[in-house]
Amino acid sequence: MTARSFAPARRRALHALAAAGLAAWGLPAAQAQERAARGGGAVRHIKWQELVPAGWDPAKLLREKFNDPQLAVLNDADPRVQAMMEELRTIWDNAPVNPAMDGVTGRVPGYVVPLEDSRAGLKSFLLVPYYGACIHSPPPPANQIIHVVLSKPVKGFQTMDTVWVQGRLSAARNQSDMGVSGYRLDAIRVDPYERVAPERGR
Repeated sequence: MTARSFAPARRRALHALAAAGLAAWGLPAAQAQERAARGGGAVRHIKWQELVPAGWDPAKLLREKFNDPQLAVLNDADPRVQAMMEELRTIWDNAPVNPAMDGVTGRVPGYVVPLEDSRAGLKSFLLVPYYGACIHSPPPPANQIIHVVLSKPVKGFQTMDTVWVQGRLSAARNQSDMGVSGYRLDAIRVDPYERVAPERGR
């Protein structure tokens, strides 16, 4: 957010909620969930909504905290708007994870946000549920960002490529320049996204 941005504050807060993917966690995979579920069954399909604990309602938090009519007429350079966006960022960064997903092995679709990239390939990246997440402000809640770590670098993937990532998920918070992730996934394979998830051994 800069002093040159003058979008109404409440609209920006609501945009942050929508951008978090909380209404459509599955990205293109929302269209593929049924197909993927039929695709062999040997590897669990992890869905983004499973990463959010029951009862966590960010929309309610926003309504309770930012329901001040005056915010609608303020520009983003106003200190009150700055304070609101900082509070929103704190809520997002501390978004709770679902403890039931700690230790789950499976595959999840998402968009790539590189963290460690070199001539040898991509070694770690953030996996996010919608296009532009972590590239544009604000990033999604921490429970909608997965820190993917690979044992060997992989080549051929760039920012915002869509992929299937397979491996073991753990509840492990990590802070990077691109955002705070609530989960880590130790990946055993990364595949380009397809409407039907790739099967083991393909």
